[in-house]
Amino acid sequence: MNATLPKEVAQDIWAKDRQHFVHPWTHFDSFTEEGSLVMHQAEGVYTVDAEGNRYLDGVGGLWCVNIGYGREEMAEVVAEQTRKLAYANPFVDVTNEPAAELAAKLAELAPGTLNHVSFAGGGSTANETAFRLIQYYWGCKGEKNRKHFLSRKGSYHGSTYITQSLTGKPADRQPEFEYATDFIHHVAEPNVYRRPHEMDEEAFTDFLIADFEAKLKELGAENIAAFFAEPILGAGGVVVPPQRYVEAVHKLCKTNGIIFVSDEVVTGFGRLGAWFASKDVFNIQPDIITCAKGLTSGYQPLGATIFSDEIYDVISAKGHDRWFTNGYTYSGHPVACASALKNIEIMERENLLDHVKNDVGPYFMQKLNELRDMPTVGDVRGKHLMACVVNVGNKETRETLPDEINIGKRISNAAEKRGLLVRPVGNLNVLSPPLTITRTQIDELVAILHDSMSEVVEDLKKQGISIE
Repeated sequence: MNATLPKEVAQDIWAKDRQHFVHPWTHFDSFTEEGSLVMHQAEGVYTVDAEGNRYLDGVGGLWCVNIGYGREEMAEVVAEQTRKLAYANPFVDVTNEPAAELAAKLAELAPGTLNHVSFAGGGSTANETAFRLIQYYWGCKGEKNRKHFLSRKGSYHGSTYITQSLTGKPADRQPEFEYATDFIHHVAEPNVYRRPHEMDEEAFTDFLIADFEAKLKELGAENIAAFFAEPILGAGGVVVPPQRYVEAVHKLCKTNGIIFVSDEVVTGFGRLGAWFASKDVFNIQPDIITCAKGLTSGYQPLGATIFSDEIYDVISAKGHDRWFTNGYTYSGHPVACASALKNIEIMERENLLDHVKNDVGPYFMQKLNELRDMPTVGDVRGKHLMACVVNVGNKETRETLPDEINIGKRISNAAEKRGLLVRPVGNLNVLSPPLTITRTQIDELVAILHDSMSEVVEDLKKQGISIE
């Protein structure tokens, strides 16, 4: 890798970015003052910034660089498809080879009768498509009373109007925005660590199930269209729901005819050691799976909504002269679909699912759990290569440190200067490295994180901030 950019070039890019690029989730005060970390290149599990500093990417881009950076095969297939057919109109009755092949491959990989695919540009629009598909389905069934949608508190489903409304993560629901609240409702967050002190895990699971049942009774189960659920809540802090709760809620949806949407934008394509986590990890069969991120390992923007024969048979029934008026200019984009096919081929050839499930995934969680001895670590949670470290001010009471201390960001800053990227989310540090990571690289990651936490703890002590 070319280690650096000329200083004046790097500074010019930084300035242009600061002046013109409005980033997703911009915090204007700090961005105006500090600008961005300018990334220059990457290879394997490492990235290099414009000044030549090298980082182990503990975030995997944004949960997405599953096969690692710098894959020549991916560059070649993108170039080849661009030369052959850079774009094809996807509307009505025009298709292209990569889109058709990828749709068939996703139907093969998805569990049960999920044999039909609608393509989008990413996870938000894949979930948006699922929402519209569900409305259309119930309209075709003649059950337009099913107008209500359920999601969880603490969840994340995207940044369009509807998917942000489905999102239940408090920090993402800013008061300056408006949200759909009359037909979107949120049930309890299945966060075992944050359960009431008087409840054990079994009692908390009972509470979660009762809360879901209460929402069905409140709205009338016959009026509910669908439940959107991440197998593991990702951006909300890698919250792993209790298995009994997952199965009970899935059964309640099936019993009451409520469509179960599994948002696998993060969990899909190997992060939990399976193509899709719904069936293989959590033992449930959803009606719809949405995916993105690992679908192309971030090499091209692409999302997909994969849905069942039952839904398709209803919406496509002959004799109704129906049009499904949903989709995008870049649905089934040939270059993105070719990229996804090559990505899946690489994962299959290198047996990355087994690598995650039986080797580095368990080892990653084992090593991260060694951080529980650190003064600020209240919990370490997750599965395989999807994990979160929960930082607290008091381990016994689970009390968090004040927001202004910004401990997650302090730790990520300390890690960054040591050559590790981790994601700060309030009092949390989230990790989702490429699936190609090795045990040696995991050791490196955890050692840096340990030293970074130690530095932050010492700094807090010097400032007179108590950690108990």
